[in-house]
Amino acid sequence: MEKHPFISKLFDAIPLIVSFDLDIKLKQSALKQCESFVSASAATDIFYLLRRSLKDGSKAKESMENLLQLVGISDALGEDVYAAVASNRTDFEDALVASIAARCHMVLIVARNVKDYTESPVKAMTPEELLKR
Repeated sequence: MEKHPFISKLFDAIPLIVSFDLDIKLKQSALKQCESFVSASAATDIFYLLRRSLKDGSKAKESMENLLQLVGISDALGEDVYAAVASNRTDFEDALVASIAARCHMVLIVARNVKDYTESPVKAMTPEELLKR
């Protein structure tokens, strides 16, 4: 299966936080059989990547609206920021995603850089690992 370059860039830049029974695949979120979330801070990154990939602001906005029909937004709270700063993780953004996922009782973080989540209280796996389940 060939990877779409935009999707690869998206997962490189923005981890997805997932709340669902582990035997259900991410692609089923469109059918409302699981819930998938991105952190609020990722919204600007996603829009930037969409606009850059599509080379059209209105198409990027439409794509963002479509994405938001499939995923929810997990807001970052002050307590998440404090927890991320206090953690031993070297990457602040990954620490913040892990803190949000733990506070929201998520069961999984989907990201390409799973090695950055070894200390996370929420398990991480790659998109490929998730879709093989």
